[in-house]
Amino acid sequence: MRPAQLRLLTVIFCFFSIHSHSQKRFTLSGNIADKASNESLIGVTVAIQELKTGTVTNEYGFYSISIPPGEYTVIISYIGFQNVTQKINLDKDQKIDFKIEEAVELLEEVVVTDDSEKIDIKTPQMSVNTLQVETIKKIPVVLGEADVVKSLLLLPGVTNAGESSSGFNVRGGAVDQNLILLDEATIFNSSHLFGFFSVFNPDAIKDVKLYKGGIPARYGGRVSSVLEIFQKEGNSKELKVNGGIGAVASRLLVEGPIAKDKAAFLVGGRGSYAHLFLPLFDIENKAYFYDLNTKLNYRINDNNNIFLSGYFGRDVFSIADSFENTYGNSVVNFRWNHLFSDRLFSNLSLIYSDYFYGLELDFVGFEWNSGIQNFNLKYDLKNYINDKLQLNFGLNDIYYVFNPGKIKPNGPDSGIVEDQLTKKYANELAAYVDLEHQISDKLSLEYGLRFSLFNRLGQDELNVYENNNPVNFDPLLQIYQEADPIETINPGRSANLETFTNFEPRIAAAYSFNEDNSIKASATRMAQYLHLLSNTSSPTPLDVWTPSGPFVKPQLLNQYALGYFRRFNEGKFTLATEVYYKDIENRIDYIDGADLIANDAIEQVILNGEARAYGLEFLLRKNEGKFQGWLAYTLSKSEQRTRGRTITGSDGSLVQETGINNGEWYNTPYDKTHDIAIYGSYDLNKKWNFNANFVYQTGQPTNYPVGQFEFQGLTIPFFGQRNTERLPDYHRIDVSATLTPDKNRGRKWQSEWVFSIYNLYNRRNAQSIAFRQNNDTGVNEAVRTSIFGIIPAVTYNFKF
Repeated sequence: MRPAQLRLLTVIFCFFSIHSHSQKRFTLSGNIADKASNESLIGVTVAIQELKTGTVTNEYGFYSISIPPGEYTVIISYIGFQNVTQKINLDKDQKIDFKIEEAVELLEEVVVTDDSEKIDIKTPQMSVNTLQVETIKKIPVVLGEADVVKSLLLLPGVTNAGESSSGFNVRGGAVDQNLILLDEATIFNSSHLFGFFSVFNPDAIKDVKLYKGGIPARYGGRVSSVLEIFQKEGNSKELKVNGGIGAVASRLLVEGPIAKDKAAFLVGGRGSYAHLFLPLFDIENKAYFYDLNTKLNYRINDNNNIFLSGYFGRDVFSIADSFENTYGNSVVNFRWNHLFSDRLFSNLSLIYSDYFYGLELDFVGFEWNSGIQNFNLKYDLKNYINDKLQLNFGLNDIYYVFNPGKIKPNGPDSGIVEDQLTKKYANELAAYVDLEHQISDKLSLEYGLRFSLFNRLGQDELNVYENNNPVNFDPLLQIYQEADPIETINPGRSANLETFTNFEPRIAAAYSFNEDNSIKASATRMAQYLHLLSNTSSPTPLDVWTPSGPFVKPQLLNQYALGYFRRFNEGKFTLATEVYYKDIENRIDYIDGADLIANDAIEQVILNGEARAYGLEFLLRKNEGKFQGWLAYTLSKSEQRTRGRTITGSDGSLVQETGINNGEWYNTPYDKTHDIAIYGSYDLNKKWNFNANFVYQTGQPTNYPVGQFEFQGLTIPFFGQRNTERLPDYHRIDVSATLTPDKNRGRKWQSEWVFSIYNLYNRRNAQSIAFRQNNDTGVNEAVRTSIFGIIPAVTYNFKF
């Protein structure tokens, strides 16, 4: 953003701030919580009936609205809860807290929406989906374990690389381009058991929101999406226990008061145990996970609340006594909410996040570990200037430590020499300002600016290359090769190797034709300074994060979206359609034959390119009645290009590099032309609930050999251009039935049985196709690898 644009933004803000105080107004503010547990509620609508205006609660259940004096009807509404209507006489600033009760008759409803109230038609927020926890628990998934990430795959614009694949892809973006936040702490790997399960325990989760575009200025650091998840705070009224026993894993969550109505705790754990039965079949291999969710909250007074939350998870995979792999996330977050006034809310967060990867190979006698750590100081403020204008602003500073790998012997006879690959350090500082502005009854805007500054700090060793080029191009062989460093220097930790600064403007607008129809548009600029080094379509836990620096530039995104939104039959049906286009500068790719593991000079195999993605998203929802659900369809394209440079050869002549794929656009590994997801839930009666989903996706891009040659008695395949072939199309149907026993009524112990079948018609979807020579016939053959066929499962859930 240019200086002139910055001045214009300042003038606009000052004008509306002055205008907002030209009329006498009073402020209505307070907190909204669940009456049964005192759990704060996110996204509750506070509507002023006479003025046809309103607001919603923030991430901590706080609301504030400034309106002219007068007598008003305040309506509090939230999905699954009884509406609250209260008359007020606003003749002065007032703070009113609301405790709302669950509406028993609505507990079985399935809703996937940001908020079903009319006010959301008018807000400029777009390209956002919210999943209710009750919906996540109903969606049929493999092995019957409720899964946040697998549920996201039923939304438009969200895919992954297939069954048992780690992470998820949003609007043609890579896995590392998603910012995943659990109570504001970064999660670097969202999967257990290499993608079979996600790390999020649905029992401990309060809110799940996915931003695919139109991302507010308070978020940064990734160029594809933001997945924001908040844990429950704990029941400060009474002790509650809930859990479940499944085919391969079980879970238990306990929450209750430390000081009634003032302080509460939450502790939740999960673990898998299928490996315990393997010795019965003389199998010595193991594969299991466990995780722990914790949270403490303390209400100091009406203006101050503190929270301490944490997550710890580990996966263990071993083959007999020769191989063991351990990896997982650990995060801790201390937060302080402070209310300066009835209009100014603040949140201070101190966050530690760690991702660890460990590998022990007894048969060669060494241990290997790598990972990434960050320390995050975050301060966010929100000023509710009036009912038409809200101001968000804040600072964020993150310090990173990257451990690309350390090897050490695991025994006296190992023969391995201990070695530490060069650690890398960086600091990312950001400041932002964001305004939510209702211009008129029909037009609303959200606009803001984020400024980010990334310092690649010094390290113990740094390679220096001729012409500052770590990758050489051989014009004779027409291939890229690793360049040899001309020297290695020691800049020291106090040095600054590279500094990047970026202005990241954001703007979104909504125009409402009436209470049920609106169009929205957004433009987003974002910068990403971290890169996940992975040359597989589905990243593995072994993949390593690396920062931008002297040889790797930050990724820069421009995304544009336009959408039409409509409510039918008083909100019983909703329709959302969007088109989007995004381009990304400096998307890395790798030279042929790149070795990414234990590479202390990763810059020698990296090339900087560009990416683009565009598509159409369609989401039709039915929100009420015995039958509810949605139809999601995405038509999209995701491509990447790495063009060659013109360089001077050793003889002084100009040489044109080939780039990758001869400098032409090629499909990314996560390009899916068609993506269809249908989900439905049917309440037969109070005892039985049925759920089903159907998924269809265009086959994943891949590479097949286009020929072969003989070399010293070996048959060597060779490949053509990148990602020109595709795996067969992917599709399956999953079903489940939930039985709630009649004996639940009137007793404290509540239980249910969930019966599910994954992949009902036993479709053998291809995870990969390999080509080999048949040892018996000598004929080349293609071999399909599939992960799952039909899988039935039973889960028993309980609470008391």
